[in-house]
Amino acid sequence: MNLKIGIVGLPNVGKSTLFNALTNAGALAANYPFATIEPNVGIVAVPDERLEVLGKMYETEKIVPATVEFVDIAGLVAGASKGEGLGNKFLAHIRECQAICHVVRAFSDGDIVRADAKIEDNIVEQAKDDIGIINLELELADEETRAKIEAKRKKDPSDENVPYLTDKPVIYMFNVDEEGLTEKELQEALRNLIIPQNAIFVNAKIEEEMAGMEKDEKKEFLKSYGVENDALGELVRAAYDTLGLQSFLTAGKKEVRAWTIRKGATAPEAAGTIHSDFQRGFIAAEVCKYEDLVRLGSEKAVKEAGLMRTEGKDYVMQEGDVVEFRSNV
Repeated sequence: MNLKIGIVGLPNVGKSTLFNALTNAGALAANYPFATIEPNVGIVAVPDERLEVLGKMYETEKIVPATVEFVDIAGLVAGASKGEGLGNKFLAHIRECQAICHVVRAFSDGDIVRADAKIEDNIVEQAKDDIGIINLELELADEETRAKIEAKRKKDPSDENVPYLTDKPVIYMFNVDEEGLTEKELQEALRNLIIPQNAIFVNAKIEEEMAGMEKDEKKEFLKSYGVENDALGELVRAAYDTLGLQSFLTAGKKEVRAWTIRKGATAPEAAGTIHSDFQRGFIAAEVCKYEDLVRLGSEKAVKEAGLMRTEGKDYVMQEGDVVEFRSNV
């Protein structure tokens, strides 16, 4: 399963800067609307420290993380659904994504003009208005799509369903200033605007500064601002939570790898993410917990401790399962 997230927002909210930080893709970021003329796409590794641990244990140099694909969509404006600005062709890119990350401006900066050119006097109220603009455009785009589909169905009742934008789960990423990263009162006020959806608080400039840092250096840098996790880690966690996803692991001398599946997936369904033949010819799954494997140090020790299980077709996969599938294909 490939996780695909569309990043949307009004112009000049820090969206492309955050995309650059998330992907290191060098997307154009500029202080004017529509700097992103075509949707930029970046595929990045899902952060997972377990893979390095297993890589050392199995003495493999091939570590394959799960991935997430980000699609940076040009800044929308009021009227986008009717073709204003760069128009609704950008809304079409969102339809291909499983979730939407809505970047919201929650900082004051006289050097970076707001898309509506208003003077910032109330960050929370203006964030509320900005969220409303994007949501309205998505609703209007859906209404237009719905009308087209109904017209088509009169001619062809078997016409397939089209995913509506407003049906897609949304994660809100508030781009705050440095103080806002730890300002609980501001965060609470912003979070209340979008309950029950997930909210993430990041600073685009800080994220951009960290883009080339090593993992340990990045942790120390974030710590100096009172923050534990970077935007990528926060967004991936929120996406997995929002979409009901989890990971399982496969490990051996050949490679160590993470796979993304939905929560509630059975062992045969998980096997099918590796290869469809494995699901079709599923016999059993040898399963142990990642924690037990690391604690005991080897598969042999896990088996001797009675903690390696043989599971059948009805087994529901759990987060962090380390699995080897047996198949007759």
